[in-house]
Parts: sequence; structure tokens; C-alpha cells
Amino acid sequence: MTEIAANLTDIRTRIAKAAKSAGRDPAEITLVAVGKTFGPEEMRAAIDAGQRVFGENRVQEAQGKWPALKAEFPDLELHLIGPLQSNKAKDAVELFDVIHTLDRASLAKELQKLKERGRRLPKLLVQVNTGAEDQKAGVLPEETGAFIKECRETYGLEIAGLMCIPPFDENPAPHFALLEKIAKRNGLAELSMGMSSDFESAVTFGAKYVRVGSAIFGAR
Repeated sequence: MTEIAANLTDIRTRIAKAAKSAGRDPAEITLVAVGKTFGPEEMRAAIDAGQRVFGENRVQEAQGKWPALKAEFPDLELHLIGPLQSNKAKDAVELFDVIHTLDRASLAKELQKLKERGRRLPKLLVQVNTGAEDQKAGVLPEETGAFIKECRETYGLEIAGLMCIPPFDENPAPHFALLEKIAKRNGLAELSMGMSSDFESAVTFGAKYVRVGSAIFGAR
């Protein structure tokens, strides 16, 4: 557990260094500690080390881990960074503070219904499939502008930013640059990009959220 604290210190130092090299304020960047497959004990070790923002890939896994911790630590912020099934939208809205993976009209419609029923919606980011990978979720880059407009005008959703996961076997920098370009074109300020292997590059391209799991908690 002390290794988790040491890893967090190292990641924060590297984020700060990358930010300063890019002429950015390190305070602009939020480290999202990804707890996928790890249990409450590891999350508590990170909390004890001062981490307050966490990410999960699956709604069901998060439901078994976070309600008690959030009750104990009210200042925790929980982000959904994995695909969201429309039939899990209600559960996600109840538990998460930020959803990074809005990627289709059917999900936008479910979120609209929840909003109309008086639910407080989390902050919403649109996932962009920058590599146009068949096996990966996300809106294609050339369709992102139209989808953002649809979310805003048809479904009445407020979109805060964009998220991407570059192809694992490609240089991530062009993907980060593309996401930044699409965001600027659509008046969006928040970018979720960068993971354990490439978060420093993401910082140079304007990432607000970097999603780091294995570099903090170890190999899954």
C-alpha cells in the first residue's frame, strides 16, 4: 500500500513537470486514478495518500466498491471512463460525477429522459474514436461536430469536453492533437486523454483529465 502512495507522488511530479514544460499551470490538470479490477483496500490507500478523483470502467464494478467510500469521504469524485450501456444510464447518473463516454444518440436520449425526470446529470464528455477502430466505442472524428450539436439542440445536454483512447500501437500525439482541434472547433475546454504510458504527451496537448491506472496500482 505504501507503493501506491509512492507511485502517486511520482505521477503527480511527472504531470507537474510536463505541464511546466508546456507552459501550463499544473493545477489545470486532474489526475484520475483508475481503479479497474482493484478493490476498496487499494482505493483507500490512494485516498490516504491524498487522491480524491477516481475512474472506473464498469458501472457494476463501481457499484460494489464506491458507495461506502463516497459516504465516508464526501469529497471524492468518481468518473466513468468505460462504455456505458443505455440500460445502465440511471445507475451511472446516480453514482458518477463525470461520464467520459457519451458516444451515441440512444444514450443521449436516455440521459435526456433522466434529466426530464429531475435527475442531476453528471458532467458529460463525448468519446471520440480518433483511430476509427472497429472494435472501439466513440464517435468518428468527422461526425463529432454533428453529434455534439445533436446532444445540445435535440437532447438538451450540456457537453463539457471530449475523450479519446488512441490505438495502442500508434504514436498517441497525432490523436491528442486531433482531439484538441475538434474541441476548439466546438467550443469545448475539457479534454480527457492520456493513460499510464502517454499521459505526459497528453498534457502537452492540453489534457485536463489524465487517466492513470497501472502506473499507480500495478499490473492487472
